[in-house]
Parts: sequence; C-alpha cells; structure tokens
Amino acid sequence: QVQLIESGGGLVQAGGSLRLSCAASGRTFSSSAMGWFRQAPGKDREFLATISCGGDSTDYAGSVKGRFTISRDNAKNTVYLQMNSLKPEDTAVYYCAARGACSRAYYFSVYSYWGQGTQVTVSS
Repeated sequence: QVQLIESGGGLVQAGGSLRLSCAASGRTFSSSAMGWFRQAPGKDREFLATISCGGDSTDYAGSVKGRFTISRDNAKNTVYLQMNSLKPEDTAVYYCAARGACSRAYYFSVYSYWGQGTQVTVSS
C-alpha cells in the first residue's frame, strides 16, 4: 500500500511560480513511476507530467511543456512539480499518482495510488 500526500498549493499571481511536493509512504516508491495530474471544475482529469522510477525519463503534456518540471528524490520518497510562468487556466486541484511499474505513463487508469489533491489558484 502506498499513501501519497501533496503539498505546496496556494494562490499565486499570473506569471508566478509554485513547487508542489508529493510525499509517499511505503517501501515501493523507488520502483514506482509517478505522475502529476490536475482537474479543474467541470473538466476531466488532465495528465501533466510523468517520471520513471529512477528519474531518468520524463515527459509532459503539451500545455505545460517548458513551464513545468517533474523531478523526484528517492532518498526522500518525494516527487516534485516545479511550475513556472503560471496562467489563470492552470487553476485546478493537482494530484500526484503512483503506479506499480517503473516506466512512465500518461493515462490515469494505470495509476494505482492517488493523493488527496492540492488546490492551485492563479489570479490574473
């Protein structure tokens, strides 16, 4: 069993930055690929970024590529999402997720564990 707890959300002005953290419990973190997703009111959950278990492979959705960076520290059982140049349309609840495999993944259905989410609000 893996428990995930996100933190770092909040209110920021457009053009600002935030860094989200996701702390994982359990001994399987270093063998789990991780992902970040978000969901805005009335919209489907959207894939943002994924990272392989070793951290050597990452990928991003086109909407955040060049602005967001996913990283992980396996010694701390934590995955991060650095978000720069934030826009009002980035406003959403942000979730981290873990899957029981090493390779990165894009679809929410392949992730077995989810955090409770953290709210990010970007004002114009």
